[in-house]
Amino acid sequence: MSIVFRRAVSAAALAAALTGCTPLQVVTHTVTQTEARVPVGQYKLDPHHTSVIFNVDHLKYTRFTMRFDRVAGEIDWKEGGLDKSQVTVTIDAASIDTNVPLLDKMVKGADMLDVERNPQIRFVTTRFERTGDARGKLTGDLTIRGVTQAVTLDVTFNGYGRDPLTKADTLGFSADGQFSRSKFGLTTWYPAVGDDIRVVIQAEAARPPAS
Repeated sequence: MSIVFRRAVSAAALAAALTGCTPLQVVTHTVTQTEARVPVGQYKLDPHHTSVIFNVDHLKYTRFTMRFDRVAGEIDWKEGGLDKSQVTVTIDAASIDTNVPLLDKMVKGADMLDVERNPQIRFVTTRFERTGDARGKLTGDLTIRGVTQAVTLDVTFNGYGRDPLTKADTLGFSADGQFSRSKFGLTTWYPAVGDDIRVVIQAEAARPPAS
């Protein structure tokens, strides 16, 4: 069989294979920050598109970053938008990931999060103060290691739309804030590890399409 013939056969086989593939379609959709257009109802956090990240000063060199891999929650979206809606978030404390297995074990231990006796970190909103269109300060009760303190987050409502893949009504948010870990009894390793914990959150929440 000549080289030319073999190349022709290979090209024909490749063309046939490509013809049999389903083409990847570009998905487009519309997202609006107009809160009045969001349907009222219960929206559950999408664990695959939600991230909760903490960072803390490490020896004055860096802000050491850690994340929680398992987060659940619900947004009760009401008429009136952000001003009237409520958020409840539960974090699996044992899902903390510092990218250092030994440090993960230490942070989960009795000297820090004590996850065996305090398996959840919880945040429940108490009030919202609007600072602009689609943004404001969200205050809630944060419970860590059995201690509850008020914490305020700067929140931006990124928008609402019908997810083009799942067809579910979907909301998107960004939030950040900070709190003192010592107020929750987390004083281990201070001052080598700072007291100020900064929080960065990206969240999507959805409700299933009507059947």
